[in-house]
Amino acid sequence: MHELAITQHVLDITLNHAEGRRVTDIYLVVGQLSSYVDDSVQFFWDFISKGTPAEAARLHFRREPALLGCHGCGGSAPLTKDFTCPNCGSEAVTIESGEEFYIEAIEIEMEEVST
Repeated sequence: MHELAITQHVLDITLNHAEGRRVTDIYLVVGQLSSYVDDSVQFFWDFISKGTPAEAARLHFRREPALLGCHGCGGSAPLTKDFTCPNCGSEAVTIESGEEFYIEAIEIEMEEVST
């Protein structure tokens, strides 16, 4: 159910930026390690955006791969199953990306929606 809260937050941000104009598209970036499920976000979006200038706006999801930063060799590489550096084999790694969830862009019509 945490998708409901994040989807409400996306709607709030979107409506704030739309300033009464119709929203057509929203582009979201979701990290590979994020626990957010695209279908759940879409489900809640369809429900909570009804009656707003963002109703019927299309959500576009772009998944970002997870990257590890290695403290052993200083490199950066895609996440491995065993969380080790594929370059040097070190287990001294941290997650550099893959946990994000943010709005990349919002497409808004120029004219204000009549109420």
